[in-house]
Amino acid sequence: MKNKVKASVIIVLILLIFGFCYYYAALPAINIHYPGFWGFIILLSLVPVAITLIHSLYTKKITLSGNKPIKKLFKGNLLLAAFSIISLLLIIVYITGTFLSSEIINAKKYRELINIQDGSFTDDIQQISYDEIPLLDRSSAEIVGARKMGTMVEYVSQFEVASDYTQINYKNKPVRITPLEYGNLLKWFTNRKEGIPAYIMIDMASQDADCIKLENGIKYSKSEHFGRLIYRHLRFKYPTYMFDTINLEIDENGTPYWICPVKKYTIGLFGGVKIGNVVIVNAVTGETTDYDVEDVPEWVDHVYSADLLVSYYDYYGTLKHGFLNSVLSQKDCLRTTEGYNYIAVDDDVWVYTGVTSVGGDESNVGFVLMNQRTGLTKYYQIPGAEEFSAMDSAEGKVQNLGYEATFPILLNISGEPTYFMSLKDSAGLVKMYAMVNIQKYTLVATANTLEECERTYKDMLISNHITEEEPDEPVYTDTKTVTGTISRIAQAVIDGNSHYYIVLDSSEEIYDVDVSENISIILSEAGDSITFEYVENEDTNKVISIK
Repeated sequence: MKNKVKASVIIVLILLIFGFCYYYAALPAINIHYPGFWGFIILLSLVPVAITLIHSLYTKKITLSGNKPIKKLFKGNLLLAAFSIISLLLIIVYITGTFLSSEIINAKKYRELINIQDGSFTDDIQQISYDEIPLLDRSSAEIVGARKMGTMVEYVSQFEVASDYTQINYKNKPVRITPLEYGNLLKWFTNRKEGIPAYIMIDMASQDADCIKLENGIKYSKSEHFGRLIYRHLRFKYPTYMFDTINLEIDENGTPYWICPVKKYTIGLFGGVKIGNVVIVNAVTGETTDYDVEDVPEWVDHVYSADLLVSYYDYYGTLKHGFLNSVLSQKDCLRTTEGYNYIAVDDDVWVYTGVTSVGGDESNVGFVLMNQRTGLTKYYQIPGAEEFSAMDSAEGKVQNLGYEATFPILLNISGEPTYFMSLKDSAGLVKMYAMVNIQKYTLVATANTLEECERTYKDMLISNHITEEEPDEPVYTDTKTVTGTISRIAQAVIDGNSHYYIVLDSSEEIYDVDVSENISIILSEAGDSITFEYVENEDTNKVISIK
């Protein structure tokens, strides 16, 4: 009896030690909706069974080849029997909960996870300037970041570039940011007091990389150890929270923060992932703030991960007629294409991807934009080429150079939905640019500069009668108005056009009036009162209109 009590105490101690070590390393959320938590407690319940079995085999109290070895193992060992029953019940509950949470019996609920509305392409996606178009994809940004790191002699021996490269909007520009990380454990020991001294910011439009040095180093990151590891810091502060993908972002002052969305399951035990709230962690001080998802600051871009948003549309598109239809006849089933990219609209980051039929043809029936901060999805019913077909078309245009196209982003060029791609050489460096019309993907423009590519593409749209030529109307933003009496007036012909040069009695300024633009000036003479709207030039003031 005394030996059995002693054995039970030893088993419990081993269980506690094993449980603490596993929890400290794996960091499962203590939440019945978290699948990892069930794995944790099932594993704990199996530890006493394994210990007893190994001990019995080692001491030869039982043999696997003997008569009824399992019965002998459990006979008189209530603790072992209890843990075995608990393990079996937990496994049954886990399997049952997984089935009851699946789309097999909850197809309608999974379709309703998405927040979707129809969008207007010309209204929602305005033509953007060159400094707002991300020219680099992630892999190219990594190359630029690695090269920048090689130039930072004060850091390169102790730190490496982390692989995060989160794309955000920073002061209305698309950038990717990634922190440095400790080179190895020894370098962590020697640098942990000051923390990580900088992060790298890559302008996706200009392709420039900057090393942003911090006054105080980053103390909480993915390359830390013990309590300063960001995952462990979060787990000990919020033991029941189930965190989705966390990303490093910066606020408008350049201060680094970890953006940590918290998942909630809305269908059964393990189904219907939504984002309920967001924990924001100051990467320097470790200070945390817990926000409801509706109250997240506007500078935050990554609340919903791209993969989560894509899964919402895939549920919506494939489960229209139930689960069985999605795997059998697949009538009316749609899915997103294999890939996505990011564009900036209204200072938010939106995930772009095409929508195609499950049958796997090479065309899209439309595309979706998905807001990573709010979770809103907008669908645009614009049929056209699937992205990889457009990529092949762009690559074919420069096949003699062997360039590879990046996954497209969506642009509005002269009101036309247009795929834009960078063309990279074998070293991953951007060499050219391509624009492909979505609805007519044989219409491809390539050039060495973005400006030239757009000009060539617009000419193609006009020559193919897709758009009409736009008149070159000058846009004046700094106009002034003057009123006075004409003291002197003279006429001249310049480049075949008649001009009147006028001086008012109020000053010696000369005003140039192009008769072809303001025909009423021919009725004016010295002594008449007149009002001009004009812009200042070096020698004369150009009159825009006569009031």
